[in-house]
Amino acid sequence: MNRIAATERIHADRRDWHNLRGMLPYLWEFRGRAMLALLCLIAAKVANVGVPLVLRDIVDAFEATPHQVLVLPISLLVAYGALKLSASLFNELRDVVFARVRYRAMRRLSTKVLDHLHRLSLRYHLGRQSGAISRDLERGTRSVSTILNYVAFSVLPVLVEFTLVAVILFKQYSPAFALVVFGTVAVYFTFTFAITEWRMDYRHRMNRLDSEANNQAFDSLINYETVKYFGNEHMELARYDGTLAEWEEMAVKSQTSMSLLNFGQGAIIAIGVTLIMAFAANGVVKGEMSVGDLVLVNALMLQLFIPLGFLGIVYRQIKYALADMDLVFKLLERRPEIQDAPDTKALRLRDGEIRFEHVDFHYQHERAILQDVDFRIAPGQTLAVVGHSGAGKSTLARLLFRFYDVTAGRILIDGQDLREVTQESLRAAIGIVPQDTVLFNDTIYYNLAYGRPEATRAEVERCAEMAHIRTFIESLPDGWDTMVGERGLKLSGGEKQRVAIARAILKQPRILVFDEATSSLDSHTEQAIQQTLAEVAENHTTLVIAHRLSTVVDADLILVLEQGRIREQGTHRALLEAGGHYAAMWDLQQREGPDAPVPVAATDTRDAKPEDPEASA
Repeated sequence: MNRIAATERIHADRRDWHNLRGMLPYLWEFRGRAMLALLCLIAAKVANVGVPLVLRDIVDAFEATPHQVLVLPISLLVAYGALKLSASLFNELRDVVFARVRYRAMRRLSTKVLDHLHRLSLRYHLGRQSGAISRDLERGTRSVSTILNYVAFSVLPVLVEFTLVAVILFKQYSPAFALVVFGTVAVYFTFTFAITEWRMDYRHRMNRLDSEANNQAFDSLINYETVKYFGNEHMELARYDGTLAEWEEMAVKSQTSMSLLNFGQGAIIAIGVTLIMAFAANGVVKGEMSVGDLVLVNALMLQLFIPLGFLGIVYRQIKYALADMDLVFKLLERRPEIQDAPDTKALRLRDGEIRFEHVDFHYQHERAILQDVDFRIAPGQTLAVVGHSGAGKSTLARLLFRFYDVTAGRILIDGQDLREVTQESLRAAIGIVPQDTVLFNDTIYYNLAYGRPEATRAEVERCAEMAHIRTFIESLPDGWDTMVGERGLKLSGGEKQRVAIARAILKQPRILVFDEATSSLDSHTEQAIQQTLAEVAENHTTLVIAHRLSTVVDADLILVLEQGRIREQGTHRALLEAGGHYAAMWDLQQREGPDAPVPVAATDTRDAKPEDPEASA
């Protein structure tokens, strides 16, 4: 166990140095400011160490010539005050100069993390825990400021001051003084590092439990309605409190061990100062040192050991910050599953022809989702895909957007393999109305304009009218400025879907994907929207994933997908005449009514969220 623990500590140390090196690019932008701040720091410490030297001369002046005290010390007193003022001035200048460095580093890292999260694959985001990652990122980005703050304002000042004090002691006094100081500092650091490393396990476990508790609270609030439906408030609270109970236990152990550490540090400093004062007092008694020397040594020790006492706390905080930062840097090291090749070019869109050529796909090797799917959507045509729930229909849309790469085969747009064009240009060419529309917690206008942010207000309003939602918006008290709530919860499913249709229209893409675009609409509204979608899809290459078969009767080609394979294809009339799977589904829906969905195949769950062990790790 000791060998394992030692190996883990070595690995953690390597990670700490790796992460500290990773911070350097964020400092390079303001390297001039950082150097100026360092010079201010050195100047402040020179002035600070100069104060005890002047104080020694003042005391010696009193002792040597008492009758001249009203004349001689005036210049020394002025020097004393000037040094104190200079130390304060240069400290504040250091803070002012370094502020831009510190906060710009935080800003750049936060922006880079968010950008990286957007670049990570859909597989990662389907498996992540929003509450936990939110807390981890908050602590991680804040840790950059913490480390820079402590390094600039605590660690470097102590090192500079320690160097200056050591020079004075070696130059002016017996080597015994320097040996005691160095010995005390060495024992202090050894003790601090050893105890802190032991305590770090508590801190890591506290972080993990804190993130877990935050995720549980976040999850229960997101699923507020579900909690209320089942009356499980007490269960949610019990789960949350159980995690916090473990966190409390770790926090108490962390605090207890910190008290042990603080007492040990205080004892080491007390012994060191006592020994120094004993040597100094002995030197005065023997006549080898003046009273001013005694005052100087005492002042130097206080100046050195008081911040050294805080340095122990600083070391702990830096270790904690490094542990928090490690979460962020590990995230940044995660490579996106889908990446553009170095020589990738933008999609050259001409007619908008789509081809799936013998496509196979699986989320996990043991479970195939699509097998040998082969079809073509001619420019300007509409192709509909129907089938039982879990047949793989929505996966087609995800592959078309290149959220995943195909396992075998290829997907082409105007003869260009999706893997050979940039993701940005590909997605700019496709508009989608998803089945599950999630809106930003902002105004209705913001969510509508999201399809093309540079669009004029008139264009946004026209698209809202085409999606039959303008009248509803203008009837609201706040109109276009109405807040939709988190994930659009203040709107009904049908209202959210019409917002999605409007912003897809606004995007003006060459290729359209309707993923059960009218599944949340009533029959009357659906008929109106279907006419709009038909108008929008005119002269567009369109892929329709159908919920109700009545919505695809006019499609140029209909594919029947079953267990990831194309079982039938043809027009609505041809498929009915064939009397196969499509005809059976049509008959069932006609008997159950126009709103009946495609029957569910209970034995197949191919469109379920992928349970990727890596994604959920």
